[in-house]
Amino acid sequence: MKKILLSLFTFSALMLFIQASFAQSGIKGTIEDSQTKETLIGANVVISGTTEGTSTDMNGKFKLDKQPGTYAITITYTGYEPRSMDVTVGSGQYADLGVIKLEASAIGLAGVSIIADRARERETPVAFSNLNKQEIQEQLGSQDIPLVMNVTPNVYSTMQGGGAGDARVNVRGFDQNNVAIMINGVPINDMENGWVYWSNWDGVGDATSSIQMQRGLSAVNLATPSVGGTMNVITNPAEQKAGLMYKQEFGTGNFIKSTVMAHTGLMDNKWAFSAGGVRKTGEGIIDKTWTDAWAYYFGASWNINSKNRLELYAMGAPQMHGQNLYKQNIAAYSHSYASSEFNYPQEALDEIPESQSGRLFNENWGEVSYHYTGQQYWNGTIHSRHNPHYINERENYYHKPLVNLNWYSQFSDKVSLFTTGYYSGGKGGGSGTYGSMKWDYTEPTRMVDWDATIANNTQSDTAFGVLRNSTNNQWTVGIISKLRWNVNDKWKTSFGIDGRMAQIDHYREIRDLLGGKFLYFNRNEFDTPSKYNKELGDRIDYDFSNTVSWLGGYAQAEYNYGNVTFYGMGGYSMIKYTYTNHFVKAPDSEDELTSETDWIGGGQVKGGFSYRFTETVSAFANAGYVLKVPIFDAVINDRDATIADDPKNEKFTSFEAGATYTSINQKFTTTGNVYYTTWTDRTNSVSVQLEDGSEGFVFLTGMAQRHYGFELEGQYRPVEPLAFNFAGSINDWRYTKDVSGTYKDYANPESEQEYNYYVDGLKVGDAPQTQVVLGVTIYPVKGLRAQLLGRFYADHYAYWDPFTRTDETDTEQVWKTPSYTVFDLHASYDLPLRTDEVNVQFFVHVFNLFDEIYIQDAVDNSAYNGYYGENDEYSHEPWTAEVFLGLPRNVNFGVMVNL
Repeated sequence: MKKILLSLFTFSALMLFIQASFAQSGIKGTIEDSQTKETLIGANVVISGTTEGTSTDMNGKFKLDKQPGTYAITITYTGYEPRSMDVTVGSGQYADLGVIKLEASAIGLAGVSIIADRARERETPVAFSNLNKQEIQEQLGSQDIPLVMNVTPNVYSTMQGGGAGDARVNVRGFDQNNVAIMINGVPINDMENGWVYWSNWDGVGDATSSIQMQRGLSAVNLATPSVGGTMNVITNPAEQKAGLMYKQEFGTGNFIKSTVMAHTGLMDNKWAFSAGGVRKTGEGIIDKTWTDAWAYYFGASWNINSKNRLELYAMGAPQMHGQNLYKQNIAAYSHSYASSEFNYPQEALDEIPESQSGRLFNENWGEVSYHYTGQQYWNGTIHSRHNPHYINERENYYHKPLVNLNWYSQFSDKVSLFTTGYYSGGKGGGSGTYGSMKWDYTEPTRMVDWDATIANNTQSDTAFGVLRNSTNNQWTVGIISKLRWNVNDKWKTSFGIDGRMAQIDHYREIRDLLGGKFLYFNRNEFDTPSKYNKELGDRIDYDFSNTVSWLGGYAQAEYNYGNVTFYGMGGYSMIKYTYTNHFVKAPDSEDELTSETDWIGGGQVKGGFSYRFTETVSAFANAGYVLKVPIFDAVINDRDATIADDPKNEKFTSFEAGATYTSINQKFTTTGNVYYTTWTDRTNSVSVQLEDGSEGFVFLTGMAQRHYGFELEGQYRPVEPLAFNFAGSINDWRYTKDVSGTYKDYANPESEQEYNYYVDGLKVGDAPQTQVVLGVTIYPVKGLRAQLLGRFYADHYAYWDPFTRTDETDTEQVWKTPSYTVFDLHASYDLPLRTDEVNVQFFVHVFNLFDEIYIQDAVDNSAYNGYYGENDEYSHEPWTAEVFLGLPRNVNFGVMVNL
């Protein structure tokens, strides 16, 4: 904390004297969308009744020189309601209108916000944070999208092993399985397990106009996993001002990225199109985490008439990248760091060698002789290897396009319908080893010895070990439709349906025979002996298909009267799973083994209110209860098709209250809130024999955890060239009781089986429970911007599985990683060109400015890379953990041209 405050104070003090003021007069301000906070580029500001005026620049700002006096001005922007106001200009000064917010027209740009359930300032009673397009561009620097949210309260996102697209995000102590991620209102969480793979959305950040993070149960009325929160990404609307953008980026690890975006603007007051493309390559910062990616974006809109509008969005990011999936013992990265920071025992240092690559170590690759020219197979085609000199054990390749068609229709002044139909495909997977490999033990953890494995495979026609693909091909179709009925000026209602269906094909196939001619595999029961010798591209190990069917609905009412807004909603959803194993025959049949569940129901009830005390002070409170349906893996065993007996819903209860203050001059704004969330009956399933003799599994219930805390964020801008931002949270996340119970396994029908989990008072891991973000931004001269951003994290307990605490003597607290502070520097400069039609900006991002060594991800009591020595298996010390270190100092810089 002291480092953050000292650095920010020094940075601002050194730069503040640059400000110079001149005795001019006029009108100035910033124009933005009232809901997304996106600054509006090219908005017109005109002296009413004249043609005299100006337009906003690339940052949504305008300045109009005028002599002292009183003026009426009108502000217009396509797709928004016009706004007029009177302004008095004093002598020798500019009348600063601050932030002027325009409302999107009912059937226009507001449509996607309604589909996405975006929270509204001073009205929607939930805790939320907005980042507009300018803020995203100023801070993201071509990182994975969720990392830009680290400047908001209670959000923790890391790059994990450093691979492009391998990020993860945690909100209020809940991982991505319990955080809803949406793009233009369409949920993108995996239909089977709720996870999000950010590599599928590489490049979407370049087309993003705003991101809203609603923390907690959120205002989203779809049955999404929004327990920790909901992250809603809104892409560029097609009505943008006509223009062309080209951005060229370079960075650490031979990073090169080229981006082109083009907009037609609104044509004939009906049509508009936007399109963009991205090309990205790089060798990676961590060893062999290279990237080879494309991305595309297309948006179109058609204003059919004043009451109907169609929008089409299409985006995708075909990519391949090398991965670093395995955490390491701290000593594997650095003996000196392990000794000085953690007092490692000498015997641990003697046993665990330090990698030659230090903090860049990655065990998921190995060198190979250039004489080996074997080709590799993925996505149905034979390819050459990415690099002739090494092979990645872990390589991800995927393309997941998303297409949605939106129809917004206003039937009357009171009734409107907002509908989106969407399709999401998915083709690709990830590589790994299969069979008997030869290993190299010269590094801290074993790495594949590719040359030795190839030599072993060439001793006979049969390969002993191969490189395989774990393939996940899928498709999803869905529809979301919301009917809004404004009963009168006070009552607004909304009713909606949400239907989705997905099919996912999981199988493994031979990627590289590594010198062998074939691999012997005889576990496909539909194969004859003549098909046991598997060649490149043939399927091995497993081959099954899952389907997920989802149907839900909701009803919501909102009451507005004077300074108060109340809202309440209730929703119900049903989910159904099927499973087909293409390698295994059904009992006493020649058909494929299949399973099908009944419909499993879940629901949610949420409500809240907001009260606006004055123009500057407002408060809110909300509460909710969610019955979350179990994920696929908790219901069907995808190896033997057994189905859980009486699947149980997990239960979430949440309370939240907060307040917002904005000064009259808009120089200071802040929001603070408290929350309290419980998660009960967190499920764990075990395999059993059922009473009829069949195999199945049962749910072991009773696990409970509690999350509560305080969150704060805000901004202070004392003078125009200087701004301070702050955010933070203090939390307490822990398990609230030991768990015990019994269940019946008819393999031993004479007795009941007991289960016990000793977790009372143990902390929830995987994210810091204390967070502080402080930033200072300066604008010393026109066009120049620099921001120093410091983030402090503490009380970060390592990840652990509560269902492993089955020994009553193992009650020690989970290992807590050291607190750390990391600084990022962002700067940009707009060239002072003599035209408003062209903008050229140079920019630079320096992440981890002071090259801090810190632990960003950790696993407690690791069974893989922990050192135990004479200690028992329940030691919770630094040397029994495995970690990912934060990335070292890295840079992203380039130029952006807007025409």
